[in-house]
Amino acid sequence: MDTLSFADFQQQSQQRIDQHLNAILPIAGQGETTLFEAIRYSLFNGGKRIRPLLAYAAANAVGEINPSTDRVAAALEMIHAYSLIHDATAILAGDGLQALAFEQLLEAQQLPPQTTLRLLAMLTKAAGIDGMVYGQAIDMAAVNQTLTLPQLEHMHRHKTGAMISASVMMGGMTAGASEGQLGALKDYGEAIGLAFQVQDDILDVTTDTAVLGKQQGSDQARNKPTYLSLLGIDGARQKAAELHGKSLSALASFDERADQLRAIANYIVKREY
Repeated sequence: MDTLSFADFQQQSQQRIDQHLNAILPIAGQGETTLFEAIRYSLFNGGKRIRPLLAYAAANAVGEINPSTDRVAAALEMIHAYSLIHDATAILAGDGLQALAFEQLLEAQQLPPQTTLRLLAMLTKAAGIDGMVYGQAIDMAAVNQTLTLPQLEHMHRHKTGAMISASVMMGGMTAGASEGQLGALKDYGEAIGLAFQVQDDILDVTTDTAVLGKQQGSDQARNKPTYLSLLGIDGARQKAAELHGKSLSALASFDERADQLRAIANYIVKREY
């Protein structure tokens, strides 16, 4: 997949993870409840599959995409989908996705046991109270509050960045990344994790509702702190550009096999609808 254009790589990665998810998920309509239908709906709702894409690109950068990469990609997407639907009407579906995510890692039998344990530890930390859940709690408490820029970045490093960084590192681990490569992938992931949120804040103000897929200005309407509220539109764009530069610098030691990771950084920072 390393010789493909980014658009083709993205399409093939999305098809690959969708095929894997479809194969391992329970069939909707079986049993007496709508649980399986809810789980499938949560995963197949038109998401961009950014986290699996990062895992595939990282594996491609250090070695080869393999069945263990598929399982890591599936686990990451399940945790992401679970975080989006875990509200009062979808708690059981979210719980099911969380458990299935860890089952995916345990069934990556091609990996050495110590690597599997490391993957489990990384995902639990990124998804739990040291990562995404903690960030979400800060986000909920921040409504109608004023945050400083370091406080806002602290929130987003946990809420979004932890899982983005884990996506890159875990993908690399399935392909045998060295410790040096993992350190570089971590730096890359942390940079694009923040860049992703900065760009989301920009798009929330500059993109029409029909195109964006959510109400334009929804963060402003809820009085949530954003990079635009702290830095202004020009400052936010400069911040995104700085983070984009950091992400590319982190990949300086990689050869052309990391070009898909570079393309993802470009996509995250420069995406337009």
